[in-house]
This record gives sequence, structure tokens and C-alpha cells, in this order.
Amino acid sequence: METKPAIQFHDVTAAAYRIRKGVKETPLEKSLKLSAMLGMEIYFKKDFLLPTGSFKERGVRNALELLPPEQKKKGVIAASAGNHALALAYHGQLMGIPVEVVTPETAPLMKVSQCKKCGAVVTKHGTNLEEAKQFATVRANEQQLQYINGYDYPPILAGQGTAALEIIEQLEKLGKTADAVVIPVGGGGLLAGMAVAFKHLQPQVEVIAAESEECPGFSESLKVGRPSLVSPKPSLADGLAVPLVGTNSFATAKDKVDKCLAISESDIAIAILRLVEMEKIVVEGAGATGLAACLSGQLDHLKGKIVVVMLSGGNIDTTALGRCLERGLAADGRLVKFGVLLSDRPGGIAGLTRLLYEQNVSVKDIVHERTWLKTSIFFVEVDCVVETTDEEHALKLKNALITHYGASSVHWGAWKIGEN
Repeated sequence: METKPAIQFHDVTAAAYRIRKGVKETPLEKSLKLSAMLGMEIYFKKDFLLPTGSFKERGVRNALELLPPEQKKKGVIAASAGNHALALAYHGQLMGIPVEVVTPETAPLMKVSQCKKCGAVVTKHGTNLEEAKQFATVRANEQQLQYINGYDYPPILAGQGTAALEIIEQLEKLGKTADAVVIPVGGGGLLAGMAVAFKHLQPQVEVIAAESEECPGFSESLKVGRPSLVSPKPSLADGLAVPLVGTNSFATAKDKVDKCLAISESDIAIAILRLVEMEKIVVEGAGATGLAACLSGQLDHLKGKIVVVMLSGGNIDTTALGRCLERGLAADGRLVKFGVLLSDRPGGIAGLTRLLYEQNVSVKDIVHERTWLKTSIFFVEVDCVVETTDEEHALKLKNALITHYGASSVHWGAWKIGEN
């Protein structure tokens, strides 16, 4: 039996009224630099500026407001390792509702700590989110707690849809209407809620879902016409790594989404980098996936059009941010690695560094290896990581190295010890 859409437009408008005092409107701002770069009129919906750093507050606040008085006293429970847990803990504290969060053992310590600071009871269980969810469901029945799914509970979907209402109103004030909206998708709650609002009020708007190609749950589900289980791989967009799209979310969104795009890790990394460098914005991988879709070249039909991009979350670990930026620089051709086989004679490395100086590159790292080689003992391997201004500059460096040392002595990219 086919599942019917879990929410209608009136549910979204009711949610907007319900949460108006608890969730502030977030800015919708045009990006002049990225608009010029991409040839589109890009507007960013900045939900990462909400107090807990993500759009999840919209749905959570709506779900909590709808609880009967007796249930508000008993409390709620959820399984989450990230933004849903933070939003639930934060708004539960504001509303005086007891909150318990079940996280996997591998949950980020920072987010666990933030949940505890908001007064939530945090229980660690299992090695993944599915095990945590099973435990939370059992505990909800035992303790008479309301279980709130972060992406498939109908009030959650309705709350997420309020972002679309804000976008439409904010663009109307500018005398504009969106041609397309790009929405990150993992479990599907945000996509479902926003699609309902856009297709009711402005059905001509192209609703585009952007998912990580490491977890293509929504596109696989579209192929078979029902939620389809996938095996997520590690991704920069870890917030989208949901193995099974929500049943209610899929039923609500599947006929309202015009396009679903799989986004590569390199495009996500570049999107994070572009936002930091050009917009002075820090977002998490999942939050940058919408922009990554625009950068990927898959939306060239929107050149000259008004495109709204959801920046859905900004909760990125500081150490992860550093790695993401480096990945972005590498994908952008501005951080390159190469190996050179050169003579183990006085002046050998001096000649290489002189060439690097002449090419005007900045050396980040250099490693000198004699032992683990299969070549003549009179040769040495030198691995370098250098910064270049752009991909063209990197190509110029590569050609200079090949011209000077020969193609067989230059290994561009990751150098495997013992190869030449």
C-alpha cells in the first residue's frame, strides 16, 4: 500500500504561526561574488545562523509546541548524533520539556557536550545511529516518552517547510521570484517540507535536491518508487549520511522534486572553501551541498536565473574544518603534491628548490627519502606539497618539472613509496 503525503500546505502555514515566537526568521542574502562567478543570481538562505546552527530548530519547535500538556511534562526522546539532538535539547530547555538524547558511542564530543549544557540527558548506545534509534524506541515505550524522529515525524516536516515561506516573502519584498531552489537531502525532512510550500504557492519553481554521492538514498529511492536502503560511505557531508530516507518524507517529496543531483566530495570541499574565502561563512559539509551542486556544472541550465541555495547548517568540528579546507584547496588545484626522482649529489635539492622559487610557488612540506627506493642508490626521492595560485599555475609547475627532470622522474599527485 502506497504511503500518502504526510503533510499538506496548511500544516506548513500552521507551523509558521506556531513557531513564530520561538524561531527567528533567518536572512536571505544575495551573493554578489558567487553570482558573478556562476552566472546565476545566487541567494543564500542562512539557516546556519539559528542559535543551534541549523534548520532543525524549525521542525523541533513545531513538534514540541504540538505536544499535549501531559506529554510535555513526561518529556521526549530522540536518537541523533548531531543537529537534531542540539535543536531538541535547546528548545526543550526553553520550553521546560525534559529531553533525552540517545547517541551512538562515536558521536562527536562537542555536540554531546552542548546537549548536556542545554539540560538534556544524553545516553550513549550502539555503534551507529540505527542501533541508537532502536534503543531510544524501546526506552520511549518504557518511560512514556514521545519519540521524535528528526526527519520523518510529520510535525518536523511541517516545521522545516517554514523556510520556504520565508524565502518567498523575502524575495517578494525585493520584487523577485525564485526560478529554482537547491535543497540538501539526507533523510528528506527539509526537502519534503519546503517542496510542499513551493509547489503550492509557486509551482513553477524548480525544486532541486542535492545529496552526497557517497549516500545516494533519495535518488535510489526515486528509482524504485519507495524508500531504499543504501550503505553510506564516509563523507564531508556527514549530516546527509542517512541509510534510509524517511517513509513520510519520501511520500511527501517524491512527486514534488524536479531533479535530484549526486554531489562529489571534491565539489563539497570546494563549496566549503568558496564560502569561507568569498562569503566569510563557515558551514558544515551538509550545509554546503546546495552550493556544491551549483559549482558542479550540473545546473548550467539555470544561468541567468534566480537560484536560492539553502545553507542548512554550520556545525562543523574545528579540526574537520581544517581538513575540509585543505581538501578544497587540493580539488581547486591550489594545493598540489608531487614527487621528483633526482640525483643524490650535492646541489640536487638546491636545484629543485630553485626551480620552485622560479615558478613562484610556496612550499608547504618537503620530504627527502633515500631508503625505500628500487632505483639506483645514487638517486633520491623528494616529495613536495606546494601552494599555487590556481589550476593553471599548478599545470605550469608540472610542465616545468617534466621539462627539467623528465616525465619518468616526476610523479604528479600522491607518490607511492618505491614507485618511479
